[in-house]
Amino acid sequence: MRIALICVGRLKAGSERELFERYFTRLKGMARSVGVSDVDLREIDESRARRPEDRCDDEASTILRALAPRDVLVALDERGVSPSSEEWASDIARARDAGHSAYVVVIGGPDGLSPPLRAKAQKVISFGTMTWPHQLVRVMAAEQIYRALSILSGHPYHRA
Repeated sequence: MRIALICVGRLKAGSERELFERYFTRLKGMARSVGVSDVDLREIDESRARRPEDRCDDEASTILRALAPRDVLVALDERGVSPSSEEWASDIARARDAGHSAYVVVIGGPDGLSPPLRAKAQKVISFGTMTWPHQLVRVMAAEQIYRALSILSGHPYHRA
């Protein structure tokens, strides 16, 4: 199984990008040790539609076209559940052990994710009820996925 991070929008140069790249590099380095074949990032362009609903629908169509039938779709959205790091690690392990082709984590753009896309997700995860800039959510997602893999590998990074 591979892990994919699909993000609406591009991360600009700066401290958020540097922090994301630090965790993403660590994540890629640890992946094989826990049975994850690869970790990739796909940035999709923000829709230029006028209405927010149309933008979300356009972005959802692009995201859904990137998925394979055996992928697990995980949407990051403030209306989701807030699992512990251990629970997220267990979820990734279950997907890996069930033979899914990919564990795909999706981060929406400024308008969020469309309701139909959230409905298709096998999991909707929240980093809390506060609204976070999607640049920071990308950093938080990379760190939490890295933490999940470190939990699965028995690495001492996670000390909770």
